[in-house]
Amino acid sequence: MITKTTKTKSVSTAESLKKQRHYIEAVGRRKTSVARVRLFDAVKGSIIVNGKDFLMYFPTVSLQRTIQEPLKETQLLQKVGIEVKVMGGGISSQSGAVRHGIARVLEKFQPALRKPLKHLGFLKRDSRMKERRKFGLKKARKAPQWSKR
Repeated sequence: MITKTTKTKSVSTAESLKKQRHYIEAVGRRKTSVARVRLFDAVKGSIIVNGKDFLMYFPTVSLQRTIQEPLKETQLLQKVGIEVKVMGGGISSQSGAVRHGIARVLEKFQPALRKPLKHLGFLKRDSRMKERRKFGLKKARKAPQWSKR
């Protein structure tokens, strides 16, 4: 009996915590990377990727710039907090997935931002992926060397 009451109490406290933390969620994709992005308007100016600050997770300036582009273009860089869980792919495709996810969550946050984000190409999913290997070939299109004799 005691265990049942503790379970219901823990479930109710978890639900109340979820209700207190209001966020908007969207998914961004690039190659094989998938980024789940949450936007909090109560938290200001932080971008956290997989539990780390995005400056630590993405070490190069170009990758950091890629992630910040949608926020800078919409002047929301210091006005919202973003939490991201990204998996799959390499570091470059992960940054592209995060940018796509941030753009999609900003569109949900303020529908008026759709036009500028779409004009810049941030809402478009980059569908380029690695081509599969075919039998008889060494790679997707590379054939073994042909010899006449």
